[in-house]
Amino acid sequence: MPTFFRICCLLCCVHVLAAQTPSPAPAQNGPILIMGAIAHLGNGNLIPNSAIAFENGKITMVADATTIRYDRTKYAKIFDATGKHVYPGFIATNTSVGLIEIDAVRATQDNAENGIFNPNARAIIAYNADSEIPPTLRTNGILMAQTCPEGTTIAGTSAVVQLDAWNWEDALIKEDGVHLNWPAQRRFGGFGGGGTPGMSKNEGYDKEVQALKQFFSEARDYLQNPAPTTINLKFEALRPLFEQKANLYLHTDQAKTIEESVLFAEQFKVKPVIAAGDDVWKVAGFLKAHQVPVLLPVAQRLPASDDEDIDQPYKTARQLYEAGVQFAFTDRGSWRQHNLPFQAGQSVGAGLPYEIAVRALTLDAATILGIEKTTGSLEAGKDATLFISEGDALDMRSCIVTAAFIQGRQIDLDNRHKRLARKFGPK
Repeated sequence: MPTFFRICCLLCCVHVLAAQTPSPAPAQNGPILIMGAIAHLGNGNLIPNSAIAFENGKITMVADATTIRYDRTKYAKIFDATGKHVYPGFIATNTSVGLIEIDAVRATQDNAENGIFNPNARAIIAYNADSEIPPTLRTNGILMAQTCPEGTTIAGTSAVVQLDAWNWEDALIKEDGVHLNWPAQRRFGGFGGGGTPGMSKNEGYDKEVQALKQFFSEARDYLQNPAPTTINLKFEALRPLFEQKANLYLHTDQAKTIEESVLFAEQFKVKPVIAAGDDVWKVAGFLKAHQVPVLLPVAQRLPASDDEDIDQPYKTARQLYEAGVQFAFTDRGSWRQHNLPFQAGQSVGAGLPYEIAVRALTLDAATILGIEKTTGSLEAGKDATLFISEGDALDMRSCIVTAAFIQGRQIDLDNRHKRLARKFGPK
């Protein structure tokens, strides 16, 4: 092989290696203690001067540092976090993390299947653990995410993943539910397809709803048969729904369709969750009465209609809290998720209590996703998935994450953004 060709191959290899995401961290080796931090427990409570210990990936102690005595020799590593903040790992809900790498490049998108009813399409199978995006999220304390299928009426089954893994098997925490895009009563039309531009009535709405009811009825009948003659994978994928072991995520924006979709779920005795419905604040009383949680629509946007208050997206979280509706925060797509903590911070600016905002990013999100027994708050016995921030993690000016742990493993906080900043920033 010519020397010049060998050199070119070597340079290409070096470039590829330099662009790779950081390797997943090894298992925790020895007990770790964090002392002196302001601990936001995730359950709505706060310890101003805390002591947090964890070993073998599990939290062993959460206490007031002024009331305990400890032996320094027992710990492999001690973090002096005096004046800093500790939070449970933030959880991003309703995302396409690991399914879409670049929004404008179709070849990097694996988030949707063809067909109308695809409950058997599992997002986790397509999850890309080598994506450049999760490291950028970890930098802001987002350590877990719900990765969701998109498109079609029944898009498929989502999964909760931890964001430091070799492959999708390592990443998987739980497959948590089926995503249903409820038919819209009104749709945009006229752009490229003829007709008058703007909103128009969906003449096929009743037919589409009836098709959904027929599909669910057939699935229920099939699943009641203990020995079906033919295995139906689409119906089998709905079994966790009918057994109350998974959620039915209802994607719909309008107040009336939010109510109709919830009643549909109750008709079939499955657990509904409203996913990013713009009008949830209009039906907060209904959602409370029916005990339906919400994955909030994005706060950093314009109002959904001309007659809404300009700050409606920011105060929706406070309105749901005051109505007693459980909710978690969301952001758009995949790479935008790094702004998730600041969505919560801006809701605090609109009147939501601070610790409630933290709870919505942590324990409430974990509860909705069904993983609250192992994560979501700083409690003894739960996974040591947490991070240390120099300042307020809900404020982009002071959110500087200095250490983060997933199941006790101290993860690498480098990412593509930081590498580019080092390469092209001030010297």
